[in-house]
Amino acid sequence: MPAINASLNAASAVLLAAGFVFIKKGNKSAHRACMISAFGTSVVFLACYLFYHFSLYWTYHRGPTRFLHPHWFRPIYIFILSTHTVLAMVIVPLILSTLWMAAKGRFETHRKLARWTWPLWMYVSITGVLVYFLLYRIFPQS
Repeated sequence: MPAINASLNAASAVLLAAGFVFIKKGNKSAHRACMISAFGTSVVFLACYLFYHFSLYWTYHRGPTRFLHPHWFRPIYIFILSTHTVLAMVIVPLILSTLWMAAKGRFETHRKLARWTWPLWMYVSITGVLVYFLLYRIFPQS
């Protein structure tokens, strides 16, 4: 399941990047499609993430995987995970507000919000993938 979650985060990042390129080129319909798809991918990610962690707890009576080794890298990992987690919570209302403004046709407000929403959402998506690679591939925790 962690690999699926990382893939969903990566897909969100790709869609966010494409949406950014499309709006800079003036292709509003492609931008809209990418951003709605990024939102959908993020919603599926959240559902999978919650399912996985509740399953760990209820089925296996385990908490999340802890980063223990190597010790020298743990503070770096904790910093990445902490900023990812805090911004993941902050970004939800920003995403919803930004999408709502676009849906209502309030594009000036949408643009102002998107200047904050897009980089934070991109950071959360990329660091989600990074956390997966650090925890399960680069420094697998046993």
